[in-house]
Amino acid sequence: MKNVYFDHDGNVDDLVSLLLLLQMPEVNLIGVGVIDADGYIEGSVPASRKIITRFGNGAQVSVAASNSRAVHQFPKEWRLSSFSFDAFPLLNEHGGPTTPLAEKPAHLDMIDKLKQADGKTDLVMTGPLTDLARALEVDPTIVDNIQRLYRMGGTMRTEGNVLEPKHDGTAEWNAYWDPEAVKTVFDADIDIQMVGLESTNQVPLKADVQQHWASLRRYPMMDLIGQGYALVSSYEANSTYYLWDVLTTVASQYPDLIQSKDIHGDVLTTGAGAGRTFETDNGRLINLVTEVDGQAFYDKFDELLTQGH
Repeated sequence: MKNVYFDHDGNVDDLVSLLLLLQMPEVNLIGVGVIDADGYIEGSVPASRKIITRFGNGAQVSVAASNSRAVHQFPKEWRLSSFSFDAFPLLNEHGGPTTPLAEKPAHLDMIDKLKQADGKTDLVMTGPLTDLARALEVDPTIVDNIQRLYRMGGTMRTEGNVLEPKHDGTAEWNAYWDPEAVKTVFDADIDIQMVGLESTNQVPLKADVQQHWASLRRYPMMDLIGQGYALVSSYEANSTYYLWDVLTTVASQYPDLIQSKDIHGDVLTTGAGAGRTFETDNGRLINLVTEVDGQAFYDKFDELLTQGH
């Protein structure tokens, strides 16, 4: 069993990632933190608790709400899907969740869970890195408790997905949300695997994929993700929607599905390129996901989500 702490920002892909982690037999999910970024925390925290209650196979895990705040907040239109997901009948038919809300905010909950775990823990982070950066500032020794950080964020190309006034368009949103947090984490002694915008070219959200999921809606978890991704359209991220967060999550436990390469990278924290990640010989070591076996990836979806319930 591998210890995993999952910190996410509450959009559809994040919530599907949580669902997948709960079905992975080799994962011991020790904690979940939710940050108020790509989804409104008022929707994504209860949705997370309901997913664990309904599909967690009895997992004894709490959900911690982050009190971290954006430097640059995501567009409101993107964030609203967390409320819709939380309202799905499939998550509400049995009443409210029994999964508890953690007593501490997410960055402090992360410290506690890492310190209490038996052995080292993988961090899977599909939103901004702020909770980890704040945790490092409170207790830098948590690096000794982290096996590896699997993060979705950034790009090593020159084209990002941030189209905001006075920004040059080179950043990806998770990094742009809090560029200083990326720098703090990059400066820490943590092994990092990164899924960037360029990592997911083989796993776009296309109509044939959604039709396949629809054909399997007799399985409740497939029904749930089919409904979830019906909320997503390609206006999000100003491009085709790719399964960035889910790829990060699946790759963390099934490395045979991806190819990667070691690079050295850094991040800009200010100016027109704030949040831009880039390769540089003087940067920190990062393992960048470069290729995905698309068919094997979707087969893993089917394997995990067509189980009982």
